[in-house]
Amino acid sequence: MAHDRMQDEPAVGLKPNAIGFVDALVIGLNSTSPAYSLAAVIGPIVALAGIYAPGVMFASFVPMLLIASAFYYLNKVDQDCGTTFSWVTRAMGPWAGWLGGWAITMTGVLVVGSLADVAVSFTLLAVGLDGWVDNAFVRQLLTVLLIIVMTGLCVIGTELSAKVQNALILLQVAFLLVFVVVALYRVYAGTTGFDSIEPSLSWLHPFGAGGAALTGGLLLGVFIYWGWESAVNLTEETENSASAPGKAGLWSTVVLLVTYLSVAIAVVAFAGTAFLAENAGEEEFIFAQLAGDVLGGWDWILLLAVATSAIASTQTTIIPASRTALSMARRQALPEHFGHISPRFRTPDVSTWWVAAIAIAWYLVVNRISTEALFDSLTALSLLIAFYYALTGVACAVYYRRHLTESVHNFVLIGLGPVVGAGLLTWLLVRSVMDMSDPANSYSGTSWFGLGPPLVIGIGISVVGVVLMVVWRLRDAVFWQERPSVPDPDLVHATVTRSGEPAGSGDGKGL
Repeated sequence: MAHDRMQDEPAVGLKPNAIGFVDALVIGLNSTSPAYSLAAVIGPIVALAGIYAPGVMFASFVPMLLIASAFYYLNKVDQDCGTTFSWVTRAMGPWAGWLGGWAITMTGVLVVGSLADVAVSFTLLAVGLDGWVDNAFVRQLLTVLLIIVMTGLCVIGTELSAKVQNALILLQVAFLLVFVVVALYRVYAGTTGFDSIEPSLSWLHPFGAGGAALTGGLLLGVFIYWGWESAVNLTEETENSASAPGKAGLWSTVVLLVTYLSVAIAVVAFAGTAFLAENAGEEEFIFAQLAGDVLGGWDWILLLAVATSAIASTQTTIIPASRTALSMARRQALPEHFGHISPRFRTPDVSTWWVAAIAIAWYLVVNRISTEALFDSLTALSLLIAFYYALTGVACAVYYRRHLTESVHNFVLIGLGPVVGAGLLTWLLVRSVMDMSDPANSYSGTSWFGLGPPLVIGIGISVVGVVLMVVWRLRDAVFWQERPSVPDPDLVHATVTRSGEPAGSGDGKGL
């Protein structure tokens, strides 16, 4: 949406039809960083649920699928790269929309540095430069350089980014598949060297380890599935923008489920629950420990799987933050320069570089505090993720509220499903706050102002967001003059009855 003072300027928009459905799907998958996410959470989930860890991962898939449904139906009527920001603004008003946009932007800032750090560390391990990993200056320098390179790829063009992502996902999937096959073969051959366990369908029972284990696992599940919506942030640059991005988001969650269950079953079967639980605190380096045991001299295959996963996610995680900032600037919810689009590359260059610069600064500053503080900042992610996902689920039901009783399809898929997903995430948000209030539950185990560091970081980011919102509201009130929209009945009916066809005009003005 162009605001009044920009109407006389030549319009330079994002490049339409730059990528297709498969490219969007790949970007959605890579944004979650499957190999890295698995390596980070498999130990802690097994410590909670034992052999039922795959079942807990299956259960955590449910709220993600329900929220993905909300993204699908909202994108069909409003193809705006700001996704949650735009949809919540139109359905619930500018205050809620602004906070949703702020949460999306800050998740990218918090996680990009950590992803790049993991990418550098596992690449160095794969090529035998273990000593460089322990050298903080070298590792951090290479991490910053990687962020700059991946940001440059995002700016140069969506097509180039998609090609890089396609190559990285192929490598990642191939490496993980080799690991799964070899691990299961050795389990059944009895050559693991661990207390291995033959897989069973009973492992998929989410309540097998009790309700407390399920609760903790769901909190971790928010992290491992997060990121699939990057496919929808590219809606203005994707062919068939009213349907393809939403479908890519939905299918991303399904593909992730299959990937996570396959690898989780292989890891639990190969290493056994005792080893994984004892090494839960090693987080992502659990795969570095298992690589040699499973693959012998070919351990570099698994190390590169995690490295390519983190490299890909370093790039794709910048996309939601930069596109959301662009969308906010177009609506005058942020300063105008954040909405600048490169005339040559047709990408949001200013917002992309700003996200990268703030992410680099955050990474370096937090590392100066301690490595544990960096992990605590990642734990704070679950608060922001649960918040804006829940907002999106509620916005879907609110926007379609006058049409939910027209059919069972509408009521279940557009109303009940997203609301249930939002309810589950709100419950997880409350549980997260309760858990994070105890410093003993943090990664570092230290106390900041009597609370756990992750909660302090989450509260701090929220307070800064509210302050900036109020300051910008006082300076430029144009955005806050928007009011929740009343849906066009004809457009809504087309959306829910002809799901394979474009429903909106594709210009982001469908609501």
